[in-house]
Amino acid sequence: MQEKLGYEVVLEKPKDRSFGHFATPIAFSLAKELRKSPMIIAQELASLFNESEIFSSVESVKGYLNFRLSEEFLSEYSSWALENPSNFAKQDKKSKILLEFVSANPTGPLHIGHARGAVYGDTLYRLAKHLGFDIKAEYYVNDAGNQIDLLGLSIQLWGKEHILKEDVEYPESYYRGDYLEGLALGAVEKFGVEILSDETRQKELALWAKDGVMEIVVESLADLNIHFDSFVNESSLYDDWDRVMQKMGDGIYEKDGKVWIASEAKGDDNDRVVVREDGRPTYLAGDIVYHNQKFERAYDHYINIWGADHHGYIPRVNAAIEYLGYDSSKLETLLSQMVSLLKDGEPYKMSKRSGNVILMSDIVDEIGSDALRFIFASKKSDTALEFDVAEFKKQDSSNPIFYIQYAHARIQTILSKSNFSKEEIMKSSLKGLGENADTLLFDALLLPEVVEDAFISRQVQKLPDYLKALAASLHKFYYDVRILGTADEAKLLKLMLVVALSLKTGLFLLGIEAKDSMSKEEI
Repeated sequence: MQEKLGYEVVLEKPKDRSFGHFATPIAFSLAKELRKSPMIIAQELASLFNESEIFSSVESVKGYLNFRLSEEFLSEYSSWALENPSNFAKQDKKSKILLEFVSANPTGPLHIGHARGAVYGDTLYRLAKHLGFDIKAEYYVNDAGNQIDLLGLSIQLWGKEHILKEDVEYPESYYRGDYLEGLALGAVEKFGVEILSDETRQKELALWAKDGVMEIVVESLADLNIHFDSFVNESSLYDDWDRVMQKMGDGIYEKDGKVWIASEAKGDDNDRVVVREDGRPTYLAGDIVYHNQKFERAYDHYINIWGADHHGYIPRVNAAIEYLGYDSSKLETLLSQMVSLLKDGEPYKMSKRSGNVILMSDIVDEIGSDALRFIFASKKSDTALEFDVAEFKKQDSSNPIFYIQYAHARIQTILSKSNFSKEEIMKSSLKGLGENADTLLFDALLLPEVVEDAFISRQVQKLPDYLKALAASLHKFYYDVRILGTADEAKLLKLMLVVALSLKTGLFLLGIEAKDSMSKEEI
């Protein structure tokens, strides 16, 4: 359409379907440039589509162009989609993207806050892959600095109390949780019991233990169907420190015995410390070296997903990228807001084994990975999220993931009760189905547009919103229209196949497997 008109076209979907499948206000945008009335422009543009096989009608209505897709096009497109299910909603984007997300410190299991960024990042990754982007998912392991030292101390404290049976005076800051037991016992097995009382070996213990923590993290992510293409350890980057600092040029300077980045000149509130008086690098120092390494890998675009508490880091990291000689506009930083949990309307209580956080694994155990993924993908990541875990354990229409899965399973049940073979169904045309069926078919075929929009806008919640609406349309159609035993049974079953394909593909892009059947307990 854009090629036909010679202008970028914004398509809208009229709420009143009688106006057509799509509408565009392009005539209003062109009125000033062409010095004509929008109504005249719309009439002239409508005439360009008179012989199009894609549209059954293109009308000018009060300056808007209204398009109605032809039955022939919808039927042929449906047949193609069913014959090429793995290519449905796919595109062939060419650019290379490096997506970094989660990147939690390797000092303990992932908590529920980490889960939100993890689901958001993986959903973006899946959408981009489906659209043809060459995208890589990366986890930045912050295995340097005070938090790693604290891990070693925390293991020793746990071991002194529970293994050595000593009286322990706990400091204000230390890590808690059952995972420390496994690390302490593993440390004794590897290094001997003396590792628990030798303060000079805390660093050695911590560096060994962080690999064990990362195994816990990777396993928890796998339980959510989240996997990474690469991991980069912060500790491995500092061999490149001197070279990167030279690249920074005038972007860094020394003052009061510290090394600073001149980030204020690049839009930050203040200049920031990169190296402390005692020579220890700050958190920002690792980010500078890491982002230099990222940009040296020459991707077309870089996306970071950070917790909302990292908002202040954006201008300082962008400043470093500019001083390193790169274009900071190629880096896009998205924020993931906090999560609040309820259970039966009351604040969710943390388990004793979790320490002082709600573990991601606890919630997965309680409601399942599908429900957790769906919840976290269902609301804009930069807005606060509160949900009641009890709501997502319900097996009824109030639980959206149940409602969608039931729609897919319902279609499979209908198909199993028909005497028509798959081949007979596929041969049927989808023309002449009637208004209700045409509306459902059009809605099902909107998935490609939804997928692209969800990724380009970075608003992945548009996909679960679409799936909920499509499931609702399917359930309504099921009650309103008889399918089995009618003259149009084969046609209607083909329509069901198209709806099922959209539901299955959409769920897959959310990291969820569609169910072909549901047990009596589930329905």
